[in-house]
Amino acid sequence: MSNVVFVAPFFFDTTLHFVAAAADHPGCRLGLVSQDPIDRLPRSLARKLAGHWRVPNALDVEQLVDAVSNLRRKLGTIDRLLGTLEHLQVPLAAVREHLGIPGMGVEVARRFRDKAHMKDILRAAGVPCARHRLLARPEDAWAFAEEVGYPLVLKPPAGAGAKGTVSVADAGALRAALAEHPPRPEQPLLAEEMIRGSEHSFDAVSIDGRMVWHSLTHYLPTPLDVVQNPWIQWCVLLPREIDHPRYDDVRAVAARALEVLGMETGASHLEWFRREDGSIAISEVGARPGGAQISRLISYAHEFHFYRAWARLMIDGTFVVPRRVWSAGAAYLRGQGEGRRVKAIHGLRRAQEEIGHLVVESNLPRLGQPASGSYEGEGYVILRHRDTEVVKRALYRLISLVRVELG
Repeated sequence: MSNVVFVAPFFFDTTLHFVAAAADHPGCRLGLVSQDPIDRLPRSLARKLAGHWRVPNALDVEQLVDAVSNLRRKLGTIDRLLGTLEHLQVPLAAVREHLGIPGMGVEVARRFRDKAHMKDILRAAGVPCARHRLLARPEDAWAFAEEVGYPLVLKPPAGAGAKGTVSVADAGALRAALAEHPPRPEQPLLAEEMIRGSEHSFDAVSIDGRMVWHSLTHYLPTPLDVVQNPWIQWCVLLPREIDHPRYDDVRAVAARALEVLGMETGASHLEWFRREDGSIAISEVGARPGGAQISRLISYAHEFHFYRAWARLMIDGTFVVPRRVWSAGAAYLRGQGEGRRVKAIHGLRRAQEEIGHLVVESNLPRLGQPASGSYEGEGYVILRHRDTEVVKRALYRLISLVRVELG
């Protein structure tokens, strides 16, 4: 019997898939820590919990220590402390160290969370990544621009995905960005050279420091392009041929990156670029599963339950390597217009007629639904086929047919 505590600040659908997988894991007694009240949890899942503790701020280490300590009095010795959100990884590591719970410690968690520190470690180990500098004052930004030229990318050092990221095309744009978000020693910015090329992700499972499985995706187009252009509809494509020789270089680079950052046992999500000259550059690495429905895409592509496999990995330290059977892809339906709610959805009937046979899951926007403001949009559709090119063409066709109107 394993006593496990899962920290899920809010009951988002994606998070609850992982919570449910842990609750269903054989021999697991699960305690849950959240900011949301327990009555917001689906009853079917709430009944499976061995305990719950609510906190005002799930990122506060002292509050987490108190919550886990209270659950420990009810459950007994805590064997694992889990959470899937990027922002939780360092607080969780601090609680593990404080209470003597096995798992990733603070030093390693910070290597994954602090993107400037991460890139320092990667570059020192010879792992290719974008040139970068941590900006503590505006003068640092001008010096970096003088060194690498434009365009640049500015982002928070502890960001996730493209949130808070802006591109800077020239000196005027840099001046405006620094005026809006001036870097300070207590609140620095991370500056990077902008890499020209295609962007991808690389998801991996490691056991005892060795990468035992991987998956990868193509971003169509890059998340930063989507953030800066509200009319663009984003897609993510998982090719079937992940073991093709054209990915040999990124497999080697990703394995080396995880090794030098200190990944022992767990899932990781790495974002990378294929430069225009064909070379590889690592963007960032997270010590947690990928977001943006990537876990669901992995499940569909391999015909297995990735969430349950993750729970088995994190609780028992084991992972059964699945066989890639399909290519899968997700199209994110992003609202168009100046309104704040979904007014209409156009093109669904035509899309159903043309590509409905490829759809394995859909979460369509609802009329009246608030606009998300995210590049992941107001809904998504997941497609699957054995031929990667069929999925890619269908994704492009889907986003050309379906339009979500805001009003």
